Amino acid sequence: MVDLDKLDIAVLDELQADGRMTSAELADRVGLSPSAALRRVRRLEEAGVIDRYVMLIDPVAIGRTVSVFIEVSLSSQSEHLLDEFEAAIAQTPEVMSCHLMAGDADYLVHVVCVDVADYERIHRQTLASLPHVSRLRTSFSIREVCNRTNFQL
Repeated sequence: MVDLDKLDIAVLDELQADGRMTSAELADRVGLSPSAALRRVRRLEEAGVIDRYVMLIDPVAIGRTVSVFIEVSLSSQSEHLLDEFEAAIAQTPEVMSCHLMAGDADYLVHVVCVDVADYERIHRQTLASLPHVSRLRTSFSIREVCNRTNFQL
């Protein structure tokens, strides 16, 4: 874990809100010179605090209106089987996230698709054929209540 001071937190808060702002704009907002702001950003990048810069797309704007959560159970939890499943799921483009879980299911997978027929295709052609899958339990999101992309620091 990296120790963050008040200026680090201010820089991170600003960049989480707008990762495209210039060093000059960032410097103005946090009360630093542009060169000092840039040095601080570079230090946070090198320390791994800033992982990457991304753009967020509204899924509805591109026709992805169905959000699906799938509990995946494997035939065994041996390290070899977990590794094979994880390698395969990571190569599945429709999968937005996959988490190894404690509890009834081994994994929780999040898929965003066009419609229920699209999910059926993904289920039949991809998810059901992933290595060592013994059970898939699907839940459809009715409505997204919140979806944060920033951490409160």
